[in-house]
Amino acid sequence: MISAERRRRILQAIHHEGATSVRDLAERMAVSQSTIRRDLQVLNKDGELLRTHGGAMAPDRQTTADLARMAGPGAPDATVELPFDLVSPVDRPLKERVAAAAATLVHDGDVVILDIGTTTVLVAEALRGRDITVITSNLAVFDVLRDDDAVRLVLLGGVVRRNYQSLVGSATSQMLSDLNADLVLLSCTGVRNNGRVVDNMAVEEPIKRAMIEAAEKVVLLATETKFPGTGSQRLCSVDDVDVLVTTEGADPVPLQRCRDAGGKVIIT
Repeated sequence: MISAERRRRILQAIHHEGATSVRDLAERMAVSQSTIRRDLQVLNKDGELLRTHGGAMAPDRQTTADLARMAGPGAPDATVELPFDLVSPVDRPLKERVAAAAATLVHDGDVVILDIGTTTVLVAEALRGRDITVITSNLAVFDVLRDDDAVRLVLLGGVVRRNYQSLVGSATSQMLSDLNADLVLLSCTGVRNNGRVVDNMAVEEPIKRAMIEAAEKVVLLATETKFPGTGSQRLCSVDDVDVLVTTEGADPVPLQRCRDAGGKVIIT
């Protein structure tokens, strides 16, 4: 069996089962466990799966489970990746308030990075017609701005995650290392009481870190539902954030920590 076909079958197994082991995959495909480990390493690097101890899992499994619980009875099974249009309406009024405030922080002539996520799509809508440059790996942002002659649009490369309308993988991070922006509008899935900013997508964590490194200023977009939120992938601390945009119900402890470190907090 050639490597491309083997890797296709690995992804198919993980898509259907949510997670699997190196041993199981090796037995199914009649190859050595070391061969499977090399396949998993390549697929993990490309953002197709999340490498775990002894196996691999679908990169979006945790987020899918969280959203399925929010969606309530009748939601898709937690091991199936939910589409972007199901994620987008969750807490939309809060996201709209945060997005509107964030858009005012972008000045004409700025180069701005818009992160993966749903709130940044709302920011993009507010930035239509502006004399700015937008860098993004968010395909939904690209769709909002693709026909806008005023906005210079830079779409990062990478592996397409169709359901989440984003680009991920080593190519995305590499492109970011060659760019410089005035600010990044960063999303997350949680802000802890100790000030840690986290995300629950391991496949997105290196890209978000690269976005932070590429920007002169970090603007964190986090509605009150992100306090404490979910996630184990550490992105940064509120100490590293220049501006934190949130809503009225956010935990005051990390907000004060951001202020104490010299950051600005905007409550919408």
